[in-house]
Amino acid sequence: MLQRIFCIRIFCSLIGVRQGTNQIVMNCADIDIITASFAPEGGEEINATGFNYQNEDEKVTLSFPSALQKGLGTLKIDFVGELNDKMKGFYRSKYATPSGEIRYAAVTQFEATDARRAFPCWDEPAIKATFDITLIVPKDRVALSNMNVIDRKPYPEDDSLVEVKFATTPIMSTYLVAIVIGEYDFVEGQTSDGVTVRVYTPVGKAEQGKFALEVATKTLPFYKDYFSVPYPLPKIDLIAIADFAAGAMENWGLVTYRETALLIDPKNSCASSRQWVALVVGHELAHQWFGNLVTMEWWTHLWLNEGFASWIEYLCVDHCFPEYDIWTQFVSADYTRALDLDALDNSHPIEVNVGHPSEVDEIFDAISYSKGASVIRMLHNYIGDEDFRKGMNAYLLKFQHKNASTEDLWDCLEQASGKPIAAVMNSWTKQMGFPIIVVDQEQVWWFPLRHSRINVCMIGEDCPSWMIPISICTSEDPSCSKIKVLLDQPESAVTIPNLGPDKWVKINPGTIGFYRIQYSSAMLESLLPGIRDLTLLPVDRLGLQNDLFSLSRAGMISTVEVLKLMEAFENEPNYTVWSDLSCNLGVLSSLLSYTDFHEEIQEFIRNLFTPIGLKLGWDSKPGEGHLDALLRGLVLGKLGKAGHKATLDEARRRFKQHVEGKQILPADLRSPVYLTVLKHGDSSTLDTMLKLHKQADMQEEKNRIERVLGAISAPELIQRVLTFALSDEVRPQDTVSVIGGVAGSSKQGRKAAWKFVKDNWEELHNRYQGGFLISRLIKLTVDGFAIDKMAAEVKSFFESHHAPAAERTVQQCCENILLNAAWLKRDAEDIHQYLVQRKVPPV
Repeated sequence: MLQRIFCIRIFCSLIGVRQGTNQIVMNCADIDIITASFAPEGGEEINATGFNYQNEDEKVTLSFPSALQKGLGTLKIDFVGELNDKMKGFYRSKYATPSGEIRYAAVTQFEATDARRAFPCWDEPAIKATFDITLIVPKDRVALSNMNVIDRKPYPEDDSLVEVKFATTPIMSTYLVAIVIGEYDFVEGQTSDGVTVRVYTPVGKAEQGKFALEVATKTLPFYKDYFSVPYPLPKIDLIAIADFAAGAMENWGLVTYRETALLIDPKNSCASSRQWVALVVGHELAHQWFGNLVTMEWWTHLWLNEGFASWIEYLCVDHCFPEYDIWTQFVSADYTRALDLDALDNSHPIEVNVGHPSEVDEIFDAISYSKGASVIRMLHNYIGDEDFRKGMNAYLLKFQHKNASTEDLWDCLEQASGKPIAAVMNSWTKQMGFPIIVVDQEQVWWFPLRHSRINVCMIGEDCPSWMIPISICTSEDPSCSKIKVLLDQPESAVTIPNLGPDKWVKINPGTIGFYRIQYSSAMLESLLPGIRDLTLLPVDRLGLQNDLFSLSRAGMISTVEVLKLMEAFENEPNYTVWSDLSCNLGVLSSLLSYTDFHEEIQEFIRNLFTPIGLKLGWDSKPGEGHLDALLRGLVLGKLGKAGHKATLDEARRRFKQHVEGKQILPADLRSPVYLTVLKHGDSSTLDTMLKLHKQADMQEEKNRIERVLGAISAPELIQRVLTFALSDEVRPQDTVSVIGGVAGSSKQGRKAAWKFVKDNWEELHNRYQGGFLISRLIKLTVDGFAIDKMAAEVKSFFESHHAPAAERTVQQCCENILLNAAWLKRDAEDIHQYLVQRKVPPV
């Protein structure tokens, strides 16, 4: 059994006293100091006589009997702390041995401000130091830290323990220090330039680390080449942690992951899991340069770390796995997600002034990550890859082992490209929101040729402050920008020479510029054939539909126009385009569950998805790849959930065979089959699913089941699922997705999930307080309501049940509820008429 109490002695060598003082103030939380002393260089040790804890500010003041004189010295502190269960600071992570015995690992998670829970320190990104770490641990446990082991010897006072000493780290921030003590197996490889890479897995599962190892050994040399800066440590470890709040954490040299973000079972992992692991490994390894080697000056510049890593992870995966078509997926996964959040009055700028470190948790959101990544993608396109790389290299070399701000990056990119980077980018990072570009087209004659004039104007507040890189392509070459301009005025006219009236014009080819586009009716009509005959690129077919859907939610066009556009996608072959359609139809289906014609939208979904479902079938065919597997799972799940009879019958047949062990379901079909049988299932279906969950040896399979349990329809079964969410059967970080699955599946589920969260608020808040999981829980539970009074109820609840880390999330959710209610009032009747009319056969 792992001891809950840890004892540590720290020596802070070469502390500089700038002026005489008898106090030292440090960050400190959940720690009891036993003794502290300061020894000036060449002088006598002075013992501290008092420790005054300021718990709210997470600080401690060490008082000394006489003034510490100006100069260097060593601060020594002995203290004890507790391995907590909150997945932050120095905490314990529960796991089961192959024989089923429950044991614990000791793990650290320090970002943003939790190193102070493991040792007193100056816990700010700009206060960097080198770290010499020695651990005294049970001799049968693996002990890891940021650097390589340089000495391991028996501990003289207890022969069951060993003393493990690690090499000195480079100068680095406290939030990147890491320690893991537990039982693990590993697989090992080397990069082409000699860096040792290990992937640590639960005991007996080393095989499941091989895919991540392959990705990591390709990724490190890719970044070294891209930045022209070598990876500065001799090794890097990637380790799967059982209880882990985030997806992963980029600790320098020891990157920690959720099991589902690192482990791949060749037989039981689906295509989407492989892709997720590749992206997360790419993201965390990018931080080894961008974040660890050069660190943001303060949390205001957090987006520099996260936005950049969220962009370059796609560049890296595209390099390693070109067959993933990953940049199209970026638009659906990050770009549109950021636009949706940034359309709210309760959004925030990319750069947020952070006063107190406790405010940091709130900005680990889609603005810092996904909008950050989207504007860097736009910037990269505007500058060009060669100058972008030059600027990045200059930035990393100039600020390595130091701290930098957003402006420092702009300076380096400006010098490399000769373009007004700061002027352009400040309009994207220092203010929230984005422009909407309204476009119309007129034909003009300039003898002897016909030309097309495109009139472009911005709508939205503070329009003149946007500087927008605008690209335009035509049907003559959809993959190439014919014209590029920098729009720095509210209105502009662009002439496209020699363009006939039968040719279409598309703004923002590649869907790279971070803005929405509203076309005139005639221009939109001319683009429809480009969707039907697939001459428009997949990313642009997706962007066109997504823009229109967003404009309908904002009340700028009728939702009926979007439904008509969606019907033009009948020949669509691309997975990501279908994924985005599916997501938007899911939003619409959720909205219309508050009407009495919910079945009509299900019929629309069945009609739209049936042809592609028939074409794909249930079984993979020779020559199919990654994207076919993703598309089949998506389409069958959509048809099954919408009650498509043939899909439901086949799902039940295959599920029965799977449960009986006659024909195990391929991993890529499990989610859609589980979802379908649960949605239309009873208590015995739920019993069977919970049994499968208990038997599952792999966390991916457990999570797969947890995410779909909420699809069950009967009220008493919904309650069983919610109770299960808080049971010991579900890992603490996964409770959120079980409750979210209930809320997202039906109107009844949402109501039940909200009541459950209110009834169990104290336990949930204690478990997740101060972290982003509390924000995610709130968003998943209440975001889909579409009744005005629910916004007031949610607001009122959180006024009396404070969740400081989720304040902005609560405001965003209330705004979304009111937007949903307004959308329903505005468009419900027109949508109903259209759906009814579609069913009437032409006379």
